[in-house]
This record gives sequence, structure tokens and C-alpha cells, in this order.
Amino acid sequence: MVPSSAAPEATDADAVEFVRFCYRRRRVGWPELYDEMCAVAGRGLFHGYDADDLAGLGIGFSLFDMPALSVLAARVIAEEQARRRPVTVAIVAEVPPSAVAPIPEPEATVPRPQATVADPATGDPGERSFEVPIRLALAPSGA
Repeated sequence: MVPSSAAPEATDADAVEFVRFCYRRRRVGWPELYDEMCAVAGRGLFHGYDADDLAGLGIGFSLFDMPALSVLAARVIAEEQARRRPVTVAIVAEVPPSAVAPIPEPEATVPRPQATVADPATGDPGERSFEVPIRLALAPSGA
């Protein structure tokens, strides 16, 4: 059975909105989205509709209704992903050269932090020294 031929041509707008509602709750693919749709229908979270009300809209959860439901879900997922694609926006402003302040050059003789190593036997700081580079690392905030 080919899923693309199992989709009805005319789909109820509420059926599409139901699938979109479920996809926006959990942005997952088909098998997990089916689980989410079952959970939403079981709890009546979409306008209070249960599985019987959704069956009247063309949303069936049986094995025989699954090909049509998967095609509808794929269509809604594609629409939602296309809506979320990044868009490049360029803002161009004409600024006269006299309005731009020159950027000062950084000083070439910036002192770097120095560390000295003490001799473990005497505790006396020796002539050995080394530079300690400063490292910055990006870390995600929150979790």
C-alpha cells in the first residue's frame, strides 16, 4: 500500500490544525508524533475533542487509518519546518564617512601575566618563569 495514494484529497481544516497542534507540542517525526496525537486525543487537549470527535474530522488512530494520517502529518511537518527556516535579512544604511569615528589601534606592548615557579626544595622563587595564556571557552547556559 502506497501512503501517498491513501491520503484524502480534501482534509478538514480542524484535522490539519489538530496535527499542527500536536507537532507544536513536541517537534518530533512520525512515530513519536503519532504517540503525541494519541495522548492529546486521549486527554481531550485539542478543543476538548476525543478520539471519536477526531474520527469525525478524518483523524483515525486505527491501523487502517494510519497511512492517511502519516501523509497528513508529513505535510504538516513540512509546512512547519519551511516556516521555521532561517531567513537572511540585510539592513543597509548610508552613513557618511565623516560620521564614522576611527577605531584606535591596540597597543603592541600589553603586559601579559607572568607566573613564577618556586623551587620545591627551598621554596625560593627561581629564575624559571612562564607565561600563562588566558583561555576562554563557550559553555551553554541553562540545561
